Amino acid sequence: MGPSSHRRYDLAVTLQIPAELLPADGRFGSGPAKIRAEAVASLTGAGASVLGTSHRQSPVRSLVGRVQQGLAELYDLPDGYEVVLGNGGSTLFWDAAVASLIERRSAHGVFGEFSAKFGAAAAAAPHLADPVLTEVPAGGVAVPEAVAGVDTYAWAHNETSTGAVAPVARVAGADEGALVVVDGTSAAAGIAFDVAATDAYYFAPQKGLGSDGGLWLAFLSPAALARVDRLARVDRWIPESLSLAAAVTNSRKQQTLNTPALATLWLLADQLDWIADNGGLPFAAGRSATSSQLLYAWAEACPVADPFVDRPHRSPVVVTIDFAGEVDAAALAATLRANGIVDTEPYRKLGRNQLRIGVYPTVDPDDVSALCGCLDWVLERLV
Repeated sequence: MGPSSHRRYDLAVTLQIPAELLPADGRFGSGPAKIRAEAVASLTGAGASVLGTSHRQSPVRSLVGRVQQGLAELYDLPDGYEVVLGNGGSTLFWDAAVASLIERRSAHGVFGEFSAKFGAAAAAAPHLADPVLTEVPAGGVAVPEAVAGVDTYAWAHNETSTGAVAPVARVAGADEGALVVVDGTSAAAGIAFDVAATDAYYFAPQKGLGSDGGLWLAFLSPAALARVDRLARVDRWIPESLSLAAAVTNSRKQQTLNTPALATLWLLADQLDWIADNGGLPFAAGRSATSSQLLYAWAEACPVADPFVDRPHRSPVVVTIDFAGEVDAAALAATLRANGIVDTEPYRKLGRNQLRIGVYPTVDPDDVSALCGCLDWVLERLV
């Protein structure tokens, strides 16, 4: 950071945005993301009777069932699909898929940090052939094409690190029986899609599902369930914590292998009720679409800003905005943070002069409008 950058940064942290411009809630994180105050209140109210109780007994098992039913209804799950859940997050699901879902070889679309990590996990597995990686620079989208001998195709629905959204569809020309496995961690509840186009759509609840971390959840198709069952019976070492077969068995009993994060389950159930009560997925995805369009329109109109991702791959739930060289985006984010507008910093490994703004369904579009006004106010004083 040069002398002029130091001066801009020092100025930034002393700027006080007028109170009338500030959003009512300044949380714009891309994950963990905003949790509704009403959900927290319900946790400390009725939810308090569940915390600290056995996950093998009916109160918690009923809570798991409530989550499973809420997710099935949210996405209108096709016949034969099951809502499976387990301890850990999406990172653990990658390892579980490597251990007990990929049969011999996988193909991965790599277009950001998180889609790359799944491919790397498959490449490190000694029992699998080297994966096929289709990779593009950050900001683009990569979906693998059909390759003979590949039995599992994987990519991210929404790349959280860059704010790029990919299509979800079957892979034309793929071998018979090949599975489509899609990471929906930052897309769940914020982007509509056809679940029948996937065999495993997995996610964690700390983003659009308005909860905390500690769980992974997945929609598994009949074909994926059959693959999991078959691989559990072959001569392959699968640790129980990475066994999708064990997760399926426990999920059918409305429980997890080990003690789950009960607060996470409660907050997730409350969020699903809130979405359902307000109109379901069209309501939730519509809020995110409204919020993201406000930000993209602002960036396109601003002379020193531009959306990082080109159409049609701009995410409706994670917005990344690049800034011209005369703007110190780190100072801009620091100003916002000093004024209670938090978690707008870019993904650390991208190294770009940008902001990354999460606009999941919990974020009020009115707060996004206020954020745009705050950005204008700060930029007038920093540039």
